[in-house]
Amino acid sequence: MRPTPDLPEFLRRRLAAPLPGRDAQLRLAPRPRHWPDPDAILRPAAALLLVYPHDQEWWVPLTVRVAGLRHHAGQVSLPGGRLDRPDEGVAAAALREAHEEIGLIAADVEILGALTPIPIVVSGHLLHPIVGSAARRPAFAPAPEEVDQLIEVPVARLLQPDAVAWERRALSAPQHGWMDIPYFDIAGARVWGATAMVLAEFIAVLDEFRRQ
Repeated sequence: MRPTPDLPEFLRRRLAAPLPGRDAQLRLAPRPRHWPDPDAILRPAAALLLVYPHDQEWWVPLTVRVAGLRHHAGQVSLPGGRLDRPDEGVAAAALREAHEEIGLIAADVEILGALTPIPIVVSGHLLHPIVGSAARRPAFAPAPEEVDQLIEVPVARLLQPDAVAWERRALSAPQHGWMDIPYFDIAGARVWGATAMVLAEFIAVLDEFRRQ
């Protein structure tokens, strides 16, 4: 997708309107997908989905989490984490985490809006995906204690028909059985779970941009 200057403005307007929501997220959700109990208390977390122009394309940065982290070790994620304080907003938390994880300077990011929050059962969080844009490719500086690898993804790759594949995994006890997992195949990495669900809703929004 070529870096047309009107994409950030489109995203700002579109994210202020009703979102594609869970229907779009479920396209890239594991099957079966486990949802938390309606009365469960989930801790707020935030992640930053950043778009930036580079080499005549729009890009999104993802991180491969270091093995040994408490949650989602070794998985591909958007920069993010839980809120530090009760008075910290989700956009501020997303920017803080992006600075800590990949060296992103908050002043270089324009917040455009938010996608639909996703409950994450395994860690007990409610993830708030925040969308932002930068005027140029940031000077990334991944934190080695948190980030094993930075993956820069062309947005156009997410839109290609062969970007999504499926695998079947055996569930561990006590559930047993099988789970079918869709994932983005990007630069040899598999992007699945909540990150894939966030990207699925983002793609639904981008499809509207391409059709206008």
